[in-house]
Amino acid sequence: MSKTFAYTISLVVFLTFLQCQANAQDTITYPLSIHAGVEVTGPVIYYSNKNLQSLEGYVSLDLNEKRSVSMGIGHLNYKYSQYNYSYLNKGSYVRIGVDFNLLKPENSMGKYWAGIGLKYGLSRYNSETPELSKENYWGLTSSSIPARSYWGHFVEVDPGMRAEMFKNFSMGWTISIRMLVHTGGSKDLRPIYLPGFGNATKTLTAGLSYFIVFKIPYKKITVVTRKEEPEEDDEEGDINNSGTNINSGNSGSSGIRQQGTRQ
Repeated sequence: MSKTFAYTISLVVFLTFLQCQANAQDTITYPLSIHAGVEVTGPVIYYSNKNLQSLEGYVSLDLNEKRSVSMGIGHLNYKYSQYNYSYLNKGSYVRIGVDFNLLKPENSMGKYWAGIGLKYGLSRYNSETPELSKENYWGLTSSSIPARSYWGHFVEVDPGMRAEMFKNFSMGWTISIRMLVHTGGSKDLRPIYLPGFGNATKTLTAGLSYFIVFKIPYKKITVVTRKEEPEEDDEEGDINNSGTNINSGNSGSSGIRQQGTRQ
Protein backbone atom coordinates (compact mmCIF):
# COMPACT_ATOMS: atom_id res chain seq x y z
CA MET A 1 0.00 0.00 0.00
CA SER A 2 2.82 2.39 0.89
CA LYS A 3 4.62 1.62 -2.37
CA THR A 4 1.46 2.37 -4.37
CA PHE A 5 0.99 5.66 -2.52
CA ALA A 6 4.62 6.65 -3.11
CA TYR A 7 4.34 5.76 -6.78
CA THR A 8 1.19 7.85 -7.12
CA ILE A 9 2.80 10.87 -5.46
CA SER A 10 5.88 10.53 -7.67
CA LEU A 11 3.72 10.35 -10.77
CA VAL A 12 1.77 13.47 -9.76
CA VAL A 13 5.01 15.38 -9.11
CA PHE A 14 6.46 14.26 -12.45
CA LEU A 15 3.35 15.28 -14.40
CA THR A 16 3.29 18.64 -12.63
CA PHE A 17 6.94 19.17 -13.59
CA LEU A 18 6.18 18.37 -17.22
CA GLN A 19 3.25 20.79 -17.18
CA CYS A 20 5.47 23.55 -15.77
CA GLN A 21 8.04 22.88 -18.47
CA ALA A 22 5.35 23.14 -21.15
CA ASN A 23 4.08 26.42 -19.68
CA ALA A 24 7.65 27.76 -19.51
CA GLN A 25 7.91 27.42 -23.25
CA ASP A 26 4.72 29.45 -23.76
CA THR A 27 5.31 32.27 -21.25
CA ILE A 28 8.05 34.70 -20.22
CA THR A 29 8.67 36.92 -17.21
CA TYR A 30 8.52 40.54 -18.34
CA PRO A 31 9.78 43.46 -16.18
CA LEU A 32 7.68 46.63 -15.95
CA SER A 33 9.61 49.84 -15.26
CA ILE A 34 9.43 53.54 -14.58
CA HIS A 35 11.45 55.50 -17.15
CA ALA A 36 12.98 58.95 -16.64
CA GLY A 37 14.57 60.60 -19.68
CA VAL A 38 16.37 63.82 -20.59
CA GLU A 39 16.42 65.34 -24.07
CA VAL A 40 20.00 66.22 -25.14
CA THR A 41 19.62 68.09 -28.45
CA GLY A 42 18.31 71.27 -26.76
CA PRO A 43 21.59 72.09 -24.96
CA VAL A 44 23.56 71.17 -28.10
CA ILE A 45 21.51 73.59 -30.23
CA TYR A 46 21.90 76.34 -27.62
CA TYR A 47 25.67 75.92 -27.83
CA SER A 48 25.55 76.99 -31.50
CA ASN A 49 22.47 79.26 -31.37
CA LYS A 50 22.15 81.47 -28.28
CA ASN A 51 18.71 82.66 -29.42
CA LEU A 52 17.09 79.27 -28.73
CA GLN A 53 17.31 77.68 -25.30
CA SER A 54 15.30 74.50 -24.70
CA LEU A 55 15.24 71.96 -21.87
CA GLU A 56 12.99 68.89 -21.74
CA GLY A 57 12.53 65.73 -19.72
CA TYR A 58 9.90 63.03 -19.41
CA VAL A 59 8.64 60.25 -17.16
CA SER A 60 6.77 57.15 -18.32
CA LEU A 61 5.17 54.19 -16.55
CA ASP A 62 4.79 50.75 -18.12
CA LEU A 63 1.22 49.47 -17.86
CA ASN A 64 2.01 46.15 -19.53
CA GLU A 65 4.42 44.76 -22.12
CA LYS A 66 2.85 46.86 -24.89
CA ARG A 67 1.57 50.14 -23.43
CA SER A 68 2.91 52.88 -21.20
CA VAL A 69 1.67 56.31 -20.14
CA SER A 70 4.03 59.23 -20.57
CA MET A 71 4.34 62.85 -19.44
CA GLY A 72 6.98 65.27 -20.69
CA ILE A 73 7.78 68.72 -19.31
CA GLY A 74 9.94 71.37 -20.95
CA HIS A 75 10.94 75.03 -20.95
CA LEU A 76 11.79 77.30 -23.88
CA ASN A 77 13.41 80.73 -24.21
CA TYR A 78 13.32 82.09 -27.75
CA LYS A 79 14.72 85.37 -29.17
CA TYR A 80 14.46 86.77 -32.67
CA SER A 81 15.39 90.12 -34.17
CA GLN A 82 15.47 91.84 -37.55
CA TYR A 83 16.39 95.30 -38.70
CA ASN A 84 13.05 96.82 -37.64
CA TYR A 85 11.80 94.70 -34.71
CA SER A 86 12.75 92.24 -31.96
CA TYR A 87 10.70 89.39 -30.56
CA LEU A 88 10.82 87.45 -27.28
CA ASN A 89 8.99 84.27 -26.33
CA LYS A 90 9.47 82.15 -23.25
CA GLY A 91 7.32 79.60 -21.51
CA SER A 92 6.78 76.02 -20.43
CA TYR A 93 4.90 73.10 -21.91
CA VAL A 94 3.66 69.63 -21.05
CA ARG A 95 2.98 66.58 -23.23
CA ILE A 96 0.71 63.77 -22.04
CA GLY A 97 -0.07 60.58 -23.93
CA VAL A 98 0.41 56.87 -24.51
CA ASP A 99 3.34 54.96 -26.02
CA PHE A 100 2.91 51.63 -27.83
CA ASN A 101 5.75 49.12 -28.13
CA LEU A 102 5.46 47.24 -31.44
CA LEU A 103 8.17 44.69 -30.62
CA LYS A 104 7.21 41.22 -29.44
CA PRO A 105 7.68 40.75 -25.69
CA GLU A 106 10.20 37.94 -26.17
CA ASN A 107 12.31 40.32 -28.30
CA SER A 108 12.03 43.47 -26.22
CA MET A 109 12.26 41.91 -22.72
CA GLY A 110 11.97 45.39 -21.22
CA LYS A 111 15.34 46.39 -22.75
CA TYR A 112 14.33 47.47 -26.25
CA TRP A 113 11.52 49.68 -27.49
CA ALA A 114 10.44 50.41 -31.05
CA GLY A 115 7.01 51.88 -31.52
CA ILE A 116 4.89 54.98 -31.66
CA GLY A 117 3.49 57.51 -29.23
CA LEU A 118 0.36 59.66 -29.32
CA LYS A 119 0.54 62.90 -27.31
CA TYR A 120 -1.46 66.01 -26.49
CA GLY A 121 0.58 69.15 -25.85
CA LEU A 122 -0.29 72.22 -23.80
CA SER A 123 1.92 75.31 -23.87
CA ARG A 124 1.87 78.31 -21.52
CA TYR A 125 4.04 81.19 -22.76
CA ASN A 126 4.68 84.95 -22.72
CA SER A 127 5.08 86.74 -26.01
CA GLU A 128 6.25 90.33 -26.53
CA THR A 129 7.79 92.68 -29.06
CA PRO A 130 10.06 95.12 -27.19
CA GLU A 131 11.02 97.09 -30.31
CA LEU A 132 9.05 97.77 -33.45
CA SER A 133 9.84 100.48 -36.00
CA LYS A 134 8.26 101.41 -39.29
CA GLU A 135 9.08 104.09 -41.83
CA ASN A 136 6.23 105.86 -43.63
CA TYR A 137 5.44 109.17 -45.32
CA TRP A 138 5.81 111.13 -42.08
CA GLY A 139 9.10 109.49 -41.11
CA LEU A 140 10.20 106.73 -38.77
CA THR A 141 7.79 105.62 -36.04
CA SER A 142 8.64 103.36 -33.13
CA SER A 143 6.35 101.22 -31.01
CA SER A 144 6.26 98.04 -28.94
CA ILE A 145 3.86 95.27 -27.93
CA PRO A 146 3.86 94.47 -24.20
CA ALA A 147 4.21 90.93 -22.89
CA ARG A 148 1.04 88.85 -22.75
CA SER A 149 0.37 85.32 -21.60
CA TYR A 150 -1.26 82.74 -23.87
CA TRP A 151 -2.21 79.05 -23.89
CA GLY A 152 -1.28 77.01 -26.97
CA HIS A 153 -2.54 73.54 -27.93
CA PHE A 154 -1.13 70.90 -30.27
CA VAL A 155 -1.14 67.14 -30.90
CA GLU A 156 1.72 64.97 -32.05
CA VAL A 157 2.70 61.49 -33.26
CA ASP A 158 6.07 60.17 -32.09
CA PRO A 159 7.62 57.14 -33.82
CA GLY A 160 10.98 56.16 -32.38
CA MET A 161 13.38 53.58 -30.95
CA ARG A 162 15.19 52.99 -27.67
CA ALA A 163 17.83 50.41 -26.67
CA GLU A 164 19.51 49.53 -23.40
CA MET A 165 23.23 50.32 -23.49
CA PHE A 166 24.02 49.33 -19.90
CA LYS A 167 21.93 47.90 -17.11
CA ASN A 168 18.92 50.19 -16.55
CA PHE A 169 20.46 52.81 -18.86
CA SER A 170 19.08 53.39 -22.37
CA MET A 171 19.44 55.77 -25.29
CA GLY A 172 17.01 56.46 -28.11
CA TRP A 173 15.56 58.87 -30.61
CA THR A 174 12.11 60.11 -31.52
CA ILE A 175 10.70 61.82 -34.61
CA SER A 176 7.89 64.16 -33.55
CA ILE A 177 5.24 65.10 -36.13
CA ARG A 178 3.11 67.89 -34.62
CA MET A 179 -0.13 69.53 -35.68
CA LEU A 180 -1.08 72.92 -34.31
CA VAL A 181 -4.57 73.19 -32.80
CA HIS A 182 -4.56 76.74 -31.41
CA THR A 183 -1.83 79.29 -30.66
CA GLY A 184 -3.84 81.15 -28.05
CA GLY A 185 -3.21 84.52 -29.72
CA SER A 186 -5.29 86.37 -32.25
CA LYS A 187 -4.65 86.28 -35.98
CA ASP A 188 -2.67 89.55 -35.86
CA LEU A 189 -0.65 88.51 -32.77
CA ARG A 190 0.27 85.01 -33.85
CA PRO A 191 3.48 83.88 -32.10
CA ILE A 192 6.56 83.12 -34.17
CA TYR A 193 7.64 80.24 -31.97
CA LEU A 194 5.47 78.09 -29.70
CA PRO A 195 7.14 76.25 -26.79
CA GLY A 196 6.92 72.50 -27.32
CA PHE A 197 5.66 72.88 -30.89
CA GLY A 198 8.19 74.94 -32.81
CA ASN A 199 7.53 77.32 -35.69
CA ALA A 200 3.98 78.56 -35.04
CA THR A 201 3.68 80.17 -38.48
CA LYS A 202 3.10 76.63 -39.83
CA THR A 203 0.30 74.17 -39.07
CA LEU A 204 2.56 71.11 -39.23
CA THR A 205 6.10 70.79 -37.90
CA ALA A 206 8.54 67.95 -37.36
CA GLY A 207 11.51 67.53 -35.08
CA LEU A 208 14.13 64.96 -34.09
CA SER A 209 14.97 64.39 -30.41
CA TYR A 210 17.56 62.23 -28.67
CA PHE A 211 17.00 60.97 -25.13
CA ILE A 212 19.11 59.50 -22.36
CA VAL A 213 16.84 57.30 -20.24
CA PHE A 214 17.21 55.73 -16.81
CA LYS A 215 14.72 53.05 -15.75
CA ILE A 216 13.60 51.67 -12.40
CA PRO A 217 11.98 48.19 -12.55
CA TYR A 218 9.03 47.99 -10.18
CA LYS A 219 7.12 44.84 -11.11
CA LYS A 220 7.36 41.57 -13.05
CA ILE A 221 4.48 40.04 -14.97
CA THR A 222 3.97 36.78 -16.84
CA VAL A 223 3.33 37.24 -20.54
CA VAL A 224 1.99 34.54 -22.86
CA THR A 225 4.13 34.42 -25.99
CA ARG A 226 2.50 31.43 -27.72
CA LYS A 227 -1.09 30.33 -27.37
CA GLU A 228 -2.14 26.69 -27.47
CA GLU A 229 -3.36 25.63 -30.87
CA PRO A 230 -6.92 24.26 -30.85
CA GLU A 231 -7.43 20.62 -31.77
CA GLU A 232 -8.46 19.99 -35.36
CA ASP A 233 -12.07 19.08 -35.93
CA ASP A 234 -12.36 15.69 -37.66
CA GLU A 235 -16.08 15.95 -38.32
CA GLU A 236 -15.53 17.50 -41.73
CA GLY A 237 -13.17 14.67 -42.70
CA ASP A 238 -15.72 12.10 -41.56
CA ILE A 239 -18.39 13.76 -43.66
CA ASN A 240 -16.10 13.77 -46.71
CA ASN A 241 -15.25 10.11 -46.20
CA SER A 242 -18.91 9.27 -45.90
CA GLY A 243 -19.64 11.14 -49.10
CA THR A 244 -16.90 9.27 -50.91
CA ASN A 245 -18.28 5.90 -49.80
CA ILE A 246 -21.76 6.86 -50.92
CA ASN A 247 -20.52 7.92 -54.34
CA SER A 248 -18.53 4.72 -54.65
CA GLY A 249 -21.66 2.71 -53.86
CA ASN A 250 -23.66 4.58 -56.46
CA SER A 251 -20.93 4.03 -59.00
CA GLY A 252 -20.97 0.30 -58.33
CA SER A 253 -24.75 0.12 -58.67
CA SER A 254 -24.58 1.90 -62.02
CA GLY A 255 -22.02 -0.58 -63.28
CA ILE A 256 -24.24 -3.53 -62.29
CA ARG A 257 -27.22 -2.00 -64.04
CA GLN A 258 -25.25 -1.40 -67.21
CA GLN A 259 -23.99 -4.98 -67.14
CA GLY A 260 -27.53 -6.33 -66.83
CA THR A 261 -28.71 -4.22 -69.75
CA ARG A 262 -26.03 -5.55 -72.04
CA GLN A 263 -26.98 -9.13 -71.26
